[in-house]
Amino acid sequence: MDTRIVGRSAETVALHACLAAERHVLLEGPVGVGKTALARAVCGELGRPLVRVDGDGRYTESKLVGMFDPPAVLSSGYKVENFIDGPLVSAMRQGGVLFLNELNRMPEGVQNVLLPALDEGRIQVPHLGEIRAARGFAVVATQNPAEFVATGALSEALLDRFELVRLDYQDEGEERGIVAQEARSAPDAATIAHAVAIARQTRVDPRVRRGASVRAAIAIADIAARLGGDVLRAAQLALPTRIELVDPSATPMGALVEDLAKKAGVEAHR
Repeated sequence: MDTRIVGRSAETVALHACLAAERHVLLEGPVGVGKTALARAVCGELGRPLVRVDGDGRYTESKLVGMFDPPAVLSSGYKVENFIDGPLVSAMRQGGVLFLNELNRMPEGVQNVLLPALDEGRIQVPHLGEIRAARGFAVVATQNPAEFVATGALSEALLDRFELVRLDYQDEGEERGIVAQEARSAPDAATIAHAVAIARQTRVDPRVRRGASVRAAIAIADIAARLGGDVLRAAQLALPTRIELVDPSATPMGALVEDLAKKAGVEAHR
């Protein structure tokens, strides 16, 4: 799959500059705007190893830092060779980038473990001692806006260690370019245009609390290409799992999708 970034020139320059200045970066934006893709692309361009962690409320401090292998400890004690590096220690040793996806979904205790690594490039591990980061170590984290479900606010102490790069939805032309690049079923230009138009309609309709990202447009275009160009049917399959309605009881999903398709200029398939 092509890994080029469509558009995002300002955000790419900003992330490059921050990492070159050895600063840590927080990427903020709605689901599906390309935060992960941007981080991967820039780290690849800079030749930095990237160690990824996906945040959730059950993630623990030991998973992030690492832990001693219990059977090995019972056998021979707390020796260096018995320690299993977690993502944080692995990135620090390599001088790589620790990519924390949805940092604000992680428990506060896990977030606090990062503070000495962000401040001084070092952490203390019980029975192991101090781990110092190699040159080039940085943390790039992402967060969805606070209004998204299952997210929390990062502490002031943590925010003070990050530079902020915001990403929002791209313009229609760039979104068409992304769909053309990422779609697997070779949809034609008209199908791509209609898929993008429907996805964009979800973001401005007052009946929709959370609209669809370009990921939905990619799915619509892919499915439509396999349905002989039936974009409406493809949207009916792709959108229900990707949008959130203000009042589901008052807004039947099928009727909503048909209405959005009409507004996007998509006619019923014959």
